[in-house]
Amino acid sequence: MAFGIKRKDVVEWKKRIDQGEIAFLTHYWLDDRFPGCKTVTKVGSKDLGRLSEWGKEYGLKKEWIHHRKDGYSHYDLLGDKQREILKAEGIIEVLLEN
Repeated sequence: MAFGIKRKDVVEWKKRIDQGEIAFLTHYWLDDRFPGCKTVTKVGSKDLGRLSEWGKEYGLKKEWIHHRKDGYSHYDLLGDKQREILKAEGIIEVLLEN
């Protein structure tokens, strides 16, 4: 279940994806399948090749991309991997805010 996210943040994330960027969106999220995880970061791009190459740098498999028909395909980052990647990308503060 997603919560604690503003519509303007989703709109901005989609806009950045539409512009061909690698875009990050972190929000609160609870799912019994992932105990201890309270947030998820969606990392998306319209360019799936670019997204796949980006993910490869962090040990993510292209098969893990959540393919969406609406053009907003993305990786879901959780837990330690989420923290590791956000720190490497210089945007760890989104976890500190949450």
